[in-house]
Amino acid sequence: MSEQDPPLRVVVADDHPVYREGLSMVLGSLPGITVVGEAADGHEAVSLARDLRPDVVLMDLSMPGLGGVEATRAIVADLPDVAVLVLSMHEGADSVVAALRAGARGYLVKGATKNEIARAMHEVASGGAVFGGAVAQQVLLRVQDSQRPARRGAEAFPDLTDRELEVLDLVAAGLSNAAICSRLHLSDKTVRNVVSNTVAKIGARDRSDAILRARTAGLGEVQAR
Repeated sequence: MSEQDPPLRVVVADDHPVYREGLSMVLGSLPGITVVGEAADGHEAVSLARDLRPDVVLMDLSMPGLGGVEATRAIVADLPDVAVLVLSMHEGADSVVAALRAGARGYLVKGATKNEIARAMHEVASGGAVFGGAVAQQVLLRVQDSQRPARRGAEAFPDLTDRELEVLDLVAAGLSNAAICSRLHLSDKTVRNVVSNTVAKIGARDRSDAILRARTAGLGEVQAR
């Protein structure tokens, strides 16, 4: 950034007030950055983005009410010139891919230094894309997974997403929700939602019926580990 360039105008969105205020203070003290607003949830982030038209919204994902992914989608749809940079504690592939599909231009994990965050904000504001080291690895793994041949059961259940098919395979193998959470590093709520959606999408009456249908399709032969 040259001395003639105006400072980068930033909105910080995070539901933890101490972290949000501290981050805003640190970033605002850096040359070339002005924090113009703080949001405690996704709804407020969208509202501030519309009112203030910042260069960058620094977005947390886990927020009450409207989450970071939905807020990102709303901001990008209404304000394509506003760059969203995710700063989250989550580094799993599902979170990363969801944020990118919503329109985020970058993804960092909390723990990044102030200089790393500042560089990333300038990069996404200029149209670039930025991923932290661990996040980049997750993106690479997801791309590699998408290039592999379809897994068992995909033909029998074409409407299921990769994640739903993966979870159905584990359900058919007899794993409990808790065991699936541990194996896939997902929250209990996420697994419950995926199982419920999957049972409904394959037209099963309940979990037992879903297991029967899945095993008939060749699923459920997952090796314990």
